[in-house]
Amino acid sequence: MHQPTPPSTADDNHRLRDGPPWLPPAEGVAERSRTRTTRPTPPRPAPGAQGPWHVGGLPPTHTALICVALPGLAISTEQGQLTGRGLEGFYRAGRRLLARCQVRVAGREPLPVQARMAGSDSVRFVGTLRASPAAGPDPDVVVERTRHAEGTERITLYSSARHPLRLPLEVALGTDLAELSAIASGSPGPELLPSVHDSGLRWTTRTGNSSVTADPPPADALASAGLLRWEFELPPGGTASVELRVRPDGAGPLRAVGRAATSPLAPARAAGDDPRAGALLRTSIEDLQALLLRDPAHPSDTYLAAGAPWRCGLAPAEALAAARMTLPLGTRLAAGTLRTLARTQLRGPGPQAGMIPGPRRDAGAHLPPGCTGTEATLLFPVLLAEARRWGLPEQETRELLPVAERCLAWLRTTVGDHTYLCDPQPGGPARSETQAHAHRAAVLGADLLDAYDRPGGAGLWQWAGELRKAFQADFWTEDRGGGHPTAALTPDGRPLTHLGSAAVHLLDTGLLGAGRPAVGLLDKVQTEQLARLLGGPALDSGWGLRGLGAKEAGHNPFGHRAGAVRVQETALAVAGLAAAGYEKEAGGLLRGLLAAAEHFGHRLPEMFGGEQRTDGSAPLPHPAACRPAATAAASGVLLLTTLAGIRPDAPAGTVTLRPVHSAPLGELSLTGLRVAGAPFSIRVSRLGLAMVEEAADGLQLGA
Repeated sequence: MHQPTPPSTADDNHRLRDGPPWLPPAEGVAERSRTRTTRPTPPRPAPGAQGPWHVGGLPPTHTALICVALPGLAISTEQGQLTGRGLEGFYRAGRRLLARCQVRVAGREPLPVQARMAGSDSVRFVGTLRASPAAGPDPDVVVERTRHAEGTERITLYSSARHPLRLPLEVALGTDLAELSAIASGSPGPELLPSVHDSGLRWTTRTGNSSVTADPPPADALASAGLLRWEFELPPGGTASVELRVRPDGAGPLRAVGRAATSPLAPARAAGDDPRAGALLRTSIEDLQALLLRDPAHPSDTYLAAGAPWRCGLAPAEALAAARMTLPLGTRLAAGTLRTLARTQLRGPGPQAGMIPGPRRDAGAHLPPGCTGTEATLLFPVLLAEARRWGLPEQETRELLPVAERCLAWLRTTVGDHTYLCDPQPGGPARSETQAHAHRAAVLGADLLDAYDRPGGAGLWQWAGELRKAFQADFWTEDRGGGHPTAALTPDGRPLTHLGSAAVHLLDTGLLGAGRPAVGLLDKVQTEQLARLLGGPALDSGWGLRGLGAKEAGHNPFGHRAGAVRVQETALAVAGLAAAGYEKEAGGLLRGLLAAAEHFGHRLPEMFGGEQRTDGSAPLPHPAACRPAATAAASGVLLLTTLAGIRPDAPAGTVTLRPVHSAPLGELSLTGLRVAGAPFSIRVSRLGLAMVEEAADGLQLGA
C-alpha cells in the first residue's frame, strides 16, 4: 500500500480531481494475422492518433453506466458500444485494459433499444436488427450484451427469422492502456497496435499489457484492424454466443472482495408498505459490496473505497464514516477499516503524532480547504466506541484501544490551553463541524477509556464541558429569524455566518451505553431552531439538503460544497433530527431523499444538483459525482435503520428501541441485520411501534 500523504502537504481530495487516488497498478512481439476479410470493418482511429475525447476537461459520469467489482470497473454509455470516448472501457486497478468493443452483425451495428443495470457489477444491453429482406418492418434478430466489471462480456444473437440465417459477427477492439488519472485529465495517449494472441488480441507497453480472449475462438483475427470475426448459422429460433475475457496478460480471473463468501457486510433486507425501502437497501448493500477493498499486506482486513470512478482507493475520513453508518450490518467492516488506518497513524515526536493522515478537501467559497486527516483522527475513537456497542469483540476492541488513545492525545495536545480545535493546523479557522467532531470524539472517547480503566477520561470530560459552554455563546449568530449556528471563527476571531448543511454535524452526537445518545454542543432552544432551518426552503431542496443555503452569497446548485445536495449530510440530518425528537423535519428530508433515490435507480450518487423540487421535476445529476459512492450507499443503511431506532449496548447485553413514531414509510420490516454478533430482525408498525423478531440469545430489551 502506498504511504498516505501527510495532512500538511496533501492535495485537495475533491480537486478531481487532478489525479484521483487509486490502487497500485495491475500486475504485469511478433504479429500473427489471417488476412481474409469479406466485409467492411468498423472505423478505428489511425495508430498514434488521439481519440475524440481529447478536448480537455473531466469526462462526465452522470450518463455513464458504471459496473463496479473493485479492483475492476466497466464503464459504458446507454448505446452499449464501447467507442473509446471519455471513460468508456474495462478497467482493472485504475488501468484501462480495453477502450473499444464495437459489435457489427451482418455488417451493421444493432439498433440500441434498452440498457439496464443488472446489479452493481453488471449491465445488460439489448439491440435489434432486421436480417431478412422479407421480414418487413419488424426486427428478426436480437443482440444481447451482458458486461461485467470483472472483465467479461457475453454477446448473444437470437434469431426470430422464419428461415435459417448466416450471420457474420465482427467485434472491433482497441485500447490505450491508459491510467484513469490520465483519462480524467484528458490525456490518455494514442490507441495501441495489437498482435494476435491465443484466441484473441494482445496490447503491450513498457508499463503494462492486456489481452482479450474469445470463446469460441474467432474464425479470423486481424491485428491490423483490431478485429475478431465469426460466422454463425442460426436456425429459426436459434441462438449463438461469444464470451470475451479482458484481463492483464497472464493474470487470472478478477476476484472481487465483495463477492467473496467472507464479505463483512450482512445481506440485510427491507420490506413493508413502501417498496422503495427494499430497493434502496438492496442497492445500497450491493454498491457497498462492490466498493470493498482488501489491504494486500493484511488480507483479512477490508475497507471501502470512497467511490467510482474517481476515488477507488482509500480515503480515510470517508472509509470511517461509511463503516460507522453500516454498523447495523455487522462490525467486521469497522474492524478492518480501523486496523487498516491504525497502520497509517503518524508516530514519534511532533505536532502531528497520533494523526490518521488524510488529504485536503475543498470547503467552498467561504472557507479554505479543510484537512480530512483531522476528521479521520476524530472519527477513529468514535467508530471504535460505537462498534463496541454494536458487538465488536472485546479482544479486538482492546487491540485497537491504544490507537484511539493516541488520537485522543493528539486532540488534547493540539487544543492545548485553547477551547477550540482549528483546522487545518496550524493557523486554520475554527469550523463548527470540526468542534462537533472533536466534542463527539472527546465524549465517546472518555466513555471508552473509562470502560477499560484507562487514564485520560476525566480530562476529556472536562474539556468537552468547557467546549459546550463556550460554543453555545461563540458559535451562534442572532438574526430576525431566530438565529443559526455560526459556520466558523476565523483565526482573528471574526465569525463566518453563512448557513450550510455542515450544521447537521451538530446533531450527530454519537451513542453511549444503555441506548443513550451523547450530549451535543447546542442547547435545547438552539437545537429546535436548527431543526426548523433544516426543514426550511433555504436548505431543503425537496430532494435533500443543499451544501450552502439558497440565499447565501456564492450559492451554486452544482457546487459540491456550495449548494449541491450531499447525500451523507442529508442522511445524518435525518438520523440526528429523529434522535432529537424532530420527526416532522426528519420525515420530510427522508421522503425527499427517497424520492431522489428512485430517480437514480436507487443508486444514490455522492451529490446531485440542489435546484428546488417542483411538481413533475426530477433531481439534476452532477456530472462529476461518484456513483456508486461509499458514504451515499451507507446512507441508505442509516436512513432505514434510523426508522427502527436501534440502539444496542452489546457489553451490557441490551438493545433499546426508539423508532420514529410517525412511521413516515408505513410498516417496515428489517431482516438480516447484526447486533451483538448475531442476526437481528425488527418490525416497525404503521403506529410507529417496534417489535424485535430475531435477536442474539440473551440480548435483553432495554428501557
